Amino acid sequence: MHCGPPDMVCETKIVATEDHEALPGAKKDALLAAAGAMWPPLPAAPGPAAAPPPAAGPQPHGGTGGAGPPEGRGVYIREFRAAEQEAARRIFYDGILERIPNTAFRGLRQHPRTQLLYALLAALCFAVTRSLLLTCLVPAGLLALRYYYSRKVILAYLECALHTDMADIEQYYMKPPGSCFWVAVLDGNVVGIVAARAHEEDNTVELLRMSVDSRFRGKGIAKALGRRVLEFAMLHNYSAVVLGTTAVKVAAHKLYESLGFRHMGANDHYVLPGMTLSLAERLFFQVRYHRYRLQLREE
Repeated sequence: MHCGPPDMVCETKIVATEDHEALPGAKKDALLAAAGAMWPPLPAAPGPAAAPPPAAGPQPHGGTGGAGPPEGRGVYIREFRAAEQEAARRIFYDGILERIPNTAFRGLRQHPRTQLLYALLAALCFAVTRSLLLTCLVPAGLLALRYYYSRKVILAYLECALHTDMADIEQYYMKPPGSCFWVAVLDGNVVGIVAARAHEEDNTVELLRMSVDSRFRGKGIAKALGRRVLEFAMLHNYSAVVLGTTAVKVAAHKLYESLGFRHMGANDHYVLPGMTLSLAERLFFQVRYHRYRLQLREE
């Protein structure tokens, strides 16, 4: 999860729109063909056959961002439209809320020191009270506190995100030439989102805000969203695509690896926006931040 102040979300530029539109058609086609070779097309979505995409034309952000079948003809990825602001915010909000129980309970397995501390607290309770009943209640109480603080911190993070870049997607991602935001559309409804943000200092682009409506998972939508960011990176001649995540579910990490990302390490001391770093939060909220990188070419 990532959140930052407004002036940090769209701080860089890649290629000006007019420069991108001036790319020779042959060069565009070669770059997209290379992307297709690296990431073969996904299986067709169930349902009526999609209509063929329109002829290629100038694309101010993602190059292929506007291609896809008409509304209501299967799943496709296209650039975000201002009218989809609330739909995109809802998908983002619901996706982050799912991390509360995952962080509180599943995430505990990633922190053996915390497990040991909790075991010592239970042992101390037994040593003081000599009561098996009270001792058995200690783990339940600790897990309840983990859920409470996970909810508290993650809701604070959401508050931050919803008042920065997710407050006005058009302004933060679609207008600056160095950013873009895409949606996955199924039967005319937005069912997934993803964003890209440039880091000019090292010529990389960051994949962020990826989320798919829980009712439409398992259809390859997340992978298609990820591939759109990779195509964007190749089209703009970036050296690598990077991402950071606090996701606990194994499926999320397998998705990044299936796209070609390499795990670059994890940080157990990551401070999530919204954390107060109080003693209670340190005891009952821990998050592991994973870094991934997909190298497209050598600088």
